[in-house]
Amino acid sequence: MQPDPKTPEHPRTPEHPRIQRPVPPVPVRPAPAVRLDRVSKRYPAGGGAYAVREVELDIAKGEFFSLLGPSGCGKTTLLRMIGGFTDPTDGGVLLDGQDVTGLPPHQRNVNTVFQSYALFEHLSLADNVAFGLRRKGVARAEIRARVRGMLDLVQLGHLADRRPATLSGGQKQRVALARALVNRPQVLLLDEPLAALDLKLRRQMQVELKQIQREVGITFVFVTHDQDEALTMSDRLAVMNEGRVEQCGTPEDVYERPTTTFTASFMGTSNLVPGTYRSGRVTLDEGPELLVGQRPSVPDGSRVNLAVRPEKIWLSDLEPGMARVTGTVRETVYSGPTTTYLIELAPGVTVSVLEQNTVRSRREDRWSGGERVEIGWKPEHCLVLD
Repeated sequence: MQPDPKTPEHPRTPEHPRIQRPVPPVPVRPAPAVRLDRVSKRYPAGGGAYAVREVELDIAKGEFFSLLGPSGCGKTTLLRMIGGFTDPTDGGVLLDGQDVTGLPPHQRNVNTVFQSYALFEHLSLADNVAFGLRRKGVARAEIRARVRGMLDLVQLGHLADRRPATLSGGQKQRVALARALVNRPQVLLLDEPLAALDLKLRRQMQVELKQIQREVGITFVFVTHDQDEALTMSDRLAVMNEGRVEQCGTPEDVYERPTTTFTASFMGTSNLVPGTYRSGRVTLDEGPELLVGQRPSVPDGSRVNLAVRPEKIWLSDLEPGMARVTGTVRETVYSGPTTTYLIELAPGVTVSVLEQNTVRSRREDRWSGGERVEIGWKPEHCLVLD
């Protein structure tokens, strides 16, 4: 039997050893900074109502992660379980791969910034920031260096000797942040820390807080009920409702591609128009049949909500291929940069349409109440929600 010329044999001799192909190493994924393993919290613990129910989340190291939802949705309870202020009824909390469930707050490498600043009014800013380091027995020279660096980071180094009573709300919040960060926690928990500030200062602090987080590289877990705040600051966010996570993803994913009716309506403004789905089209109640660009996981004949954002709807210069529907202008709301039109499509069904006021916009070009208009949107800009 002749050997196959395509696969020549080599004698197994010291001069011709068998070639061993290197085995590629299996990539090792680092443990997340925070892992919530099906955590639940019930009040009372013996079988009462759920405040948090079977939440599973991984928060990566160095991530700015937000817990977003209305009052009573469980977001603060979830934060308190991460910090050790509340024990879960079921499930576990892991920090950097270590199970810390049941450990008190001082045994976890986390710090918390609350809505109330809780500063010591009789101490200077420098002494407020140094308080935790002194309790840990850190050397004086290191305390001075770390406090000076942290106050400079929050742009308050020149006020180190001042007392908290002389500061503005935004400055006090910076001191509270510096006091938490100076301990170099593994995770920083923030429970609606900007809620007490006025709108202009809150927006300024949102930008500054994100910049500080990027500079220090610490994982931030941020609780808020403000959708704009979460969209502005987060790398990822979890939308919570009635103790559960409705949707988790990047701000763009959650806003542009909501997976539930609750997320679509809670994240900004979304028009929800009822209808019936069949074969790639939705027939509106008392309205036309419209093509949709999404293939939803619902059977034909299902009752659905057609969701489309106000800024995705066109009021003029409609293009071929758009979904089109006619309605009556019921209200015009001028808001400076934008004008919002409330348009009734059918009794009880009103949609909001947002138009930018550009340099070419004129007051006389705005639609008036009672006018019949045709609106439209591109099929790919609407979602079908069960």
